[in-house]
Amino acid sequence: MQTEQSRQRGIPVTFTVEAILFDMDGTLIDSTPGVLKAWETFSKDYSLGDSLAIAHATHGRRLYDTLREYCRIEDGAKLLDEVNRFEDEVLKGGPIALPGAAHLLSKLNSTSSQWAIVTSASNIYAPRALEIAGVPLPKVGLVTSNDVSHGKPHPEPYLAGAIRCGVDASKCLVVEDAVSGLKSGRAAGALTLAVCTSTSRKVILDSDANPDYLVTDLRKVTTRVVDNMIEITIDETQE
Repeated sequence: MQTEQSRQRGIPVTFTVEAILFDMDGTLIDSTPGVLKAWETFSKDYSLGDSLAIAHATHGRRLYDTLREYCRIEDGAKLLDEVNRFEDEVLKGGPIALPGAAHLLSKLNSTSSQWAIVTSASNIYAPRALEIAGVPLPKVGLVTSNDVSHGKPHPEPYLAGAIRCGVDASKCLVVEDAVSGLKSGRAAGALTLAVCTSTSRKVILDSDANPDYLVTDLRKVTTRVVDNMIEITIDETQE
């Protein structure tokens, strides 16, 4: 990670990786209004209490895991139905692309197939949300909650993403907004880049996520392909 002093001086950092693995919600798209509304609905239905606190506490984790934990749903069929109901509520909120996301991925898609989206969302919700937000899909496809047995912060999601790209996780950069996702990427052995889109800089730095790099949003990141590697330049200065 660059030092705080180098960030303040505006010194960009450039390095190469074999693949980039992006989180989705909070990193590429903003689905906050829909998520808050969905938790408000489920909090009423299941008498959960403070829906805003639950939304913050569960950010970045698989919905399968959080609904099982908070709503005490053990029946598999009912859990799947409730996941679908929750995600439909989120989609009604109208996910939008976060700053820099669509531009970065469109350019990346035109030059490289070595990137994937690794999300805690389901395989039904994820492509629909990306389409609504106008964010391109990776050529290698998505890794969703349906593809793994363990969700973030377990390393399995990002290990699966690296396999999808045909590379070792240690040769990847994981781009995340949530502490649980950053911990997942680090546990997988990847470099990690935190974007301060849904989680504040202070919360990330005070956590045990320990990202290698940290930026305001994806407008601070540029890429180009050099000798079949992805060269990444990151501007960590604060605005």
